Order: sequence, then C-alpha cells, then structure tokens
Amino acid sequence: MNPISVDNVVSTYRFYAPLYDSLFGAVLEPGRRALTEAVNAIKPASILEVGVGTGLTLARYPASASVVGIDISDEMLNIARDRAAKMPERSIHLAAMNAEAMDFPDHSFDCVAIPYVLSVTPHPERLVAEIRRVCRKDGTILIVNHFSGSRFWWFMERAVHKLANRIGFRSSFCFDEQILKYDWKIESVKKVNLFGLSRLVTIRNT
Repeated sequence: MNPISVDNVVSTYRFYAPLYDSLFGAVLEPGRRALTEAVNAIKPASILEVGVGTGLTLARYPASASVVGIDISDEMLNIARDRAAKMPERSIHLAAMNAEAMDFPDHSFDCVAIPYVLSVTPHPERLVAEIRRVCRKDGTILIVNHFSGSRFWWFMERAVHKLANRIGFRSSFCFDEQILKYDWKIESVKKVNLFGLSRLVTIRNT
C-alpha cells in the first residue's frame, strides 16, 4: 500500500476544494445517496461524518439528528460551513480535525459515516481504531470507499498506483485487508457508483 502523508492530504484538498463538487460531485453521488439512505433507515440521534468535505451529504441526514462533521481541510470545510449556514434549523457542527486522532470521548455517536475517506487517510488502521472508539457499542459504522479488485477498473488502478502520494488516493486498497480483518460485525456490502467502483459497507460496532 503506497504511503500518503498528512501534508499531502492537506495540500491535495486545498487544490481540490473549489473544484471538488464539479469533479467528484456527480460521479460519486450514488455512493453518497446510498450512505445517507442507510443512515435515514436507522434514524440515529447522533451522527459523525468523517471527511465531511464540502458538505454534500449534510442536507440528507435525518433532520432530527445531531450531526458533527470533521475534515482535515479548512478549505473544504469553508464550503461545508456555507452549506450548513443555509440550514439554521438543524443541529450541525463542523470542525477541523485529524480523524486519526479525534478529540471526542469514547462512545460519543450512534452512527459514524465515512464517505470516501478510508483510502485517502495516511494510516487506515488508526482511522478504524478511532471510529470504533467514538461510535457507541452496537452502533452503526457506514463506509463508502473504493476497493481494488474490479476487473473493469484494473487499468485505472495500475495507472495511478505510483502517484498515490501526489493525488492523495490509493488505487490499490484491499477489502480483505482493510475491512475483513477486524472483529466487527459486517451486516451488508453493496456495490455503488459507476460499474461498482465503490462499495457501501454497513458495520455493527462490537
């Protein structure tokens, strides 16, 4: 797995911020929609979104829920804050934070949503440890992410493999190594986005 640094993630998304919605909004929309539909189905009282980015999902979470969104990029968060400001009736709090070392107490949230973050964080195992810590026991963890192995995307994965630290994205990211190795309960796995580029994984925190 190619290395990614924190500095690289920050600089990459500083560049992406004004372009993100145009570049990735539509193409990754099916995964976001599937994730927010899954959240609405369980109706959690509290939600943490790790990697909230420009806030594309904020309006789709249950209106009654208390939503916290964190991101390492101030530039992305500034756009998300503008979106949240248009929903003053909702409980939405946004903060700049490294998801590999969160400031929240243990068991703080009923549901943790992680859209397109697991393969762009420097140390995925640290992120997993943190989301499990801050999610309450028997709470729900929802991960949308690209996982390598699709025949259709094989060429793209090989093409960008050596550029991981430049583009802030790991093309080679194994489902077995990053999901199946943990002792949590996987409730469902659903292919999302064009030609199954990503998967939505629903997990019960144990």
